[in-house]
Amino acid sequence: MKTYNVGILGFGFIGKVHAYGHLNIPLFYEPPPCTTRITHICTSRIETAERGRAQIGARVATTDYREITENPDVDIVHICTPNHLHKDQLLSAMAHDKHIYCDKPLVAGLDEIPPIEAALKSYAGIAQMTFQNRFFPATLRARQLVEEGFLGNLLQFRASYLHAGSASPDAPLRWKLSAEAGGGVLADLASHVLDLLHPLVGDFASLMAATQIAYADRPSAEEPKKRVKVDAEDNVMMLVRTRSGALGTVEATKIATGVEDELRFELHGSKGAMRFNLMAPHHLEVYDATAPGEPVGGRRGWTRIDTGQRYPAPGGKFPSPKASIGWMRSHMACLANFLYAVAENKPAEPGLEQGIYIQKLIGAARRSARTSAWVELDAP
Repeated sequence: MKTYNVGILGFGFIGKVHAYGHLNIPLFYEPPPCTTRITHICTSRIETAERGRAQIGARVATTDYREITENPDVDIVHICTPNHLHKDQLLSAMAHDKHIYCDKPLVAGLDEIPPIEAALKSYAGIAQMTFQNRFFPATLRARQLVEEGFLGNLLQFRASYLHAGSASPDAPLRWKLSAEAGGGVLADLASHVLDLLHPLVGDFASLMAATQIAYADRPSAEEPKKRVKVDAEDNVMMLVRTRSGALGTVEATKIATGVEDELRFELHGSKGAMRFNLMAPHHLEVYDATAPGEPVGGRRGWTRIDTGQRYPAPGGKFPSPKASIGWMRSHMACLANFLYAVAENKPAEPGLEQGIYIQKLIGAARRSARTSAWVELDAP
C-alpha cells in the first residue's frame, strides 16, 4: 500500500483537527483507506511551525507554503489557513497536481473564484472540501431517506447554525471577524449549513438576506486595550427558495447568547418530515405522514432513529456503533471519504466545485444584504 506524504498549511485549531484525523483513522477504519504520514507543517511563524512539527512528529517545519505545494515529495496538501490565503495556496497546489483537502470556505470572495475555475480545467489531482457536517451517520441517513423519497415533495424547511462567541462586546476581533481576512459568519458558519442543506433540499433558485454587526468596534486581538472597527457580519438571516419551489429560512449567527455549537435543520414534505440538531448528534428524528393516524393517533408521530456511530464498513466498529458520537468523529469520516477517493483515484464529494457553489451563495447573500433585494442564483 502506498504511503502518502501529507503537508498541512496552517496549524491552529483546524490544522490540529485535520492532523488528528490522519493520526487516528487507522484505529477507526480497519483497514484504513490508505497509509498517510504527516511530513510537513507550515505556519506564519517558524516557532509555531516547529511546535506543530514536534507535536505530531513531522519532519519539516516551514513558513513558506510552496515548500509543501511545490514539493515533489508531498502528495496531499491540507489548506487550514485564514480564508484570504487560500487562493494562492490552492492555485500553487493545483498547478502541481497535489491532492487537496481544503477547509471552508474555498476562498475569501467572489473575485477569487475565476482563477480557481480556470485551474480546475487542467487539474489532475483529487480535491475535497472539509464540509464535515455531511458525515455524521444521522446526516448521511437523512440524505438516504431524501433520495428514497421519504419526504415526498419538499414543502418548506428551516436551518440554523448558532454560536455565542461574539455576543459579548469584549470578544476580541480575530481574523474570522475581519472582512479583509475573508471572515464573517457567512463564510464561517453559513457555509456549513448551506452545504448540509444542498443535497437535502436541492439546488437553490433565489435568496434574500439581511446581516447584522452587533458592535461597531471590538478589542484588538493583538492589543486588547485598543478597539478596532468591525467590518464583517456577526449574524445573517436568509429567505431561500429552491428550484423545486420550496421556501425556507437559513440563519447563521455568533451572537446567540446561551448556545454552544447548535447546527440544526427541519425539513417538511408532503409525505414526511425530518429534523436534526448537532447538540444531539446520535439521533435523526423522522415523521412518517403516511402512517395511519387512527384510531387514537394510530402509529403516527416522531421517531428517533439511533444512527449513533453506525458508519458503513470498514468504519463503525470502533469504539462501538452504540457509543455516543462527537464532533471529531464527523471530521474523521469526512477525511476518510477524501482518502478513499485518493486511494481509488476517483472524484471526491463535496469537491472544489461544491466549494465554488457555496462561495457563490455567500456572495449572493452579501449582495442581497447590501441591496435589500432578492438575488437570483445560477445553477451549480
